[in-house]
Amino acid sequence: MQIQMLGTGGAFAKKYANNNALVKVDGFKLLVDCGITLPRSLHDAGYSFDDLDAVLISHMHADHVGGLEEYAFQMMFRYGKKPVLYIADTLVEPLWEQTLRGGLTQEPLTAITDFFDVRPIKEGEEYEIHPGIKVKLILTDHIAGKLSYSFLFNERFFYSADMKFDGDLLSRLSNDGVETIFHDCQLTSPGVVHASLDELLTLPEVIQEKVRLMHYHDNMEEFIGHTGKMRFVQQHEVYTV
Repeated sequence: MQIQMLGTGGAFAKKYANNNALVKVDGFKLLVDCGITLPRSLHDAGYSFDDLDAVLISHMHADHVGGLEEYAFQMMFRYGKKPVLYIADTLVEPLWEQTLRGGLTQEPLTAITDFFDVRPIKEGEEYEIHPGIKVKLILTDHIAGKLSYSFLFNERFFYSADMKFDGDLLSRLSNDGVETIFHDCQLTSPGVVHASLDELLTLPEVIQEKVRLMHYHDNMEEFIGHTGKMRFVQQHEVYTV
């Protein structure tokens, strides 16, 4: 399985774009989150929406779902297709009612299923999205009162969405065989709704060596060489995991 970060920055990123990814296996392309900057990031990487086979959504913030309106409209009116949407069953209604309904609704199109082939998935259960891509949702703490999920791919690759530092979870995952961790990182402390670099540096080196940092600020270069055994994910670089 390969992963290519279309953007590696946080919610306010201008240089690195929103933290959205493309997971690829044997030509199948799964988009992981679809933020405000995703349409431009996808174009810059040489792809169109029609190149995508499905999208997987982690939570409701605009840097993770703000591009879904354009995705839906392009697929409907330009390509005549209904994109496949994998999302936690608990987020289907909020995504439509709180985020997409105002922009997408036009009679007779009045439901999320008019625009997407919605495939709800449950927390903690493993789903095969495509041969070679299995995913399990892990509920992780981000914002009080807002559900947010991180992803465990193929039991070996952990992709945090947005989450507070949880050293116990990272230790359990590492002990259970996770080999690669892509983790969001707030480079300055305190980490209020994201894991801070200082917090991640408290991880044992054996775990740090598995960690690549993403969802960072536009001044990321200032922190190169100050991340312990951890490394930064580079935008558009393709990683095999």
